[in-house]
Amino acid sequence: MSAPLLEARTLDVAIGGRTLCRGLDWQVMPGESWAILGRNGAGKSTLLATLAGLRRPGSGAVLIDGRSVAAAHPRELARVRGYLPQQSHDPFASTVLETVLVGRHPHLGRWDWESAVDRRIAEAALGEVGLAGFAQRDVQTLSGGERQRLGIAALLTQEPRLFLLDEPLAHLDLNHQVAQMEVLARRAAHGAGVVAVLHDPGFAARWCGFALLLFGDGEWIAGPVADTVTAENLSRLYNHPLRRLAGAPYPVFIPE
Repeated sequence: MSAPLLEARTLDVAIGGRTLCRGLDWQVMPGESWAILGRNGAGKSTLLATLAGLRRPGSGAVLIDGRSVAAAHPRELARVRGYLPQQSHDPFASTVLETVLVGRHPHLGRWDWESAVDRRIAEAALGEVGLAGFAQRDVQTLSGGERQRLGIAALLTQEPRLFLLDEPLAHLDLNHQVAQMEVLARRAAHGAGVVAVLHDPGFAARWCGFALLLFGDGEWIAGPVADTVTAENLSRLYNHPLRRLAGAPYPVFIPE
């Protein structure tokens, strides 16, 4: 049996004196896609950063590929898990290709330059997110949606086995939202673990097999989407009555 790619053990996450997640016992196995759902301010981004090893938990432990993130070397950790933040900043001019090649850094030695193989991986990733032909564009000239897809391409170029994505669909048109979810689904089909903060419960139910619901007061629910992404749970999660639309081929929820 495969070992978990990501494991939280009695994890507490707090910020500003608020406990956002209490006693989280949770695993992500190879090939699983998870959505994290919750209201604004419920702690989704804070939890994801904690799972990525970028902030310390209040208590408990996070393990990636069986190793504590608190003790892991950053380079070794980056070879296993990739993290897409909610926002990307480009203070200096660079080309799209130079930016996406940053994803290869965990696989290079201290004084190594990117090889032709690295460039092919990066160019393939750009094509996969719909940015073929953008390689020589200045990254500072991209639209918000183009920059978001570039961030996903950099993550694909990194080739992690665990993807942690904070609002990967932000700034994207509907067609690009669907396309990026298909990209992530392909990675999961090839054995990667995918965890994404999403805002649309319908997308979570359509593209993810599992969901983690954060209520913002320490409570959480985790499990298969059929059990977690329900009208009852979502109505309580978002503090507004929702109902599932009858007859839709995939779960669709609308406000009452």
